[in-house]
Amino acid sequence: MKKLINDTGTILAEGLAGFGRAHADLVSISQEPRFVTRRVGPTKGKVALISGGGSGHEPMHAGFVGLGMLDAACPGEVFTSPTPDQMLAAAEAVDGGAGTLFIVKNYAGDVMNFEMAAEMLDGESATILTNDDVAVESSTHSQGRRGVAATVIVEKIVGAAAERGDDLATLKALGERVNAASGTMGIALSSCTVPAAGRATFDLGPDEIEIGVGIHGEPGRRRDTMKSADALVAEMFAAIQKDIAPRGDVLLMVNGMGGTPLLELYLVYEAAAKLCAKEGLTIARSLVGNYCTSLEMQGCSITLTKLDAEMMALWDAPVRTAAMHWG
Repeated sequence: MKKLINDTGTILAEGLAGFGRAHADLVSISQEPRFVTRRVGPTKGKVALISGGGSGHEPMHAGFVGLGMLDAACPGEVFTSPTPDQMLAAAEAVDGGAGTLFIVKNYAGDVMNFEMAAEMLDGESATILTNDDVAVESSTHSQGRRGVAATVIVEKIVGAAAERGDDLATLKALGERVNAASGTMGIALSSCTVPAAGRATFDLGPDEIEIGVGIHGEPGRRRDTMKSADALVAEMFAAIQKDIAPRGDVLLMVNGMGGTPLLELYLVYEAAAKLCAKEGLTIARSLVGNYCTSLEMQGCSITLTKLDAEMMALWDAPVRTAAMHWG
């Protein structure tokens, strides 16, 4: 194993310290318990948005803390859920008096620990559960579909609505609407290596790929041999299309798993865009890059989200975080 680390036991603490130092104008870091908040502190009268999950998926979620997205993020150890104590402390640190909204990816540890945090929290709270992965109905980490890259889209759209002052119930309903309008499918060309394990999470032969892989390396629909980008994109696109039946305006997101060059991600986007045109879909908004990764895994995912006018306006609203910045 070759990684840019000092010690497997201090990766998260040192990486989080570096993140805080690099983006000191945007965020504040707590190391014990570990969480990231906006530098400006809580906003009075605003619903606080909190997400989190295991580390190794950067920039998710700390990279989305800031104006127009999250108020706080809780990083767990690599591929391990954060604890309820982290979530509770983060929620208390960003409480603006209008309630707390947890955005949770559908993985067993995340769901359980966020539920415990919500029970311990004084004040009103609600939860959005993301489960956009169309590849499999359940996995070793989840009951039901996995929450993956569309979580970024939920956080951006709901974050903008929270910024304009929407109440807790309205935000929860909006987030559930965005999640239901989204479908994601991923592929892996290689495994990744969790530092504490010191070896690849799973084994792929020189010409093998995993179709429908999860962001922790969970198995997908099947193993297959390497194919052209066009063929792989066509299979991913078809799976999403069958699941959410998109029509009209869509957001097309091509997300890297951490080890795929941008050149290849844009090539995938081009292939997906041609399929959208063939199916009569209008790509109203786009996002390409590494947003929901799996350490150094080679591969990508495609997400389609059916958009309405409100979602588009909220997507366009100003955002200022370490990983997303416009408007």
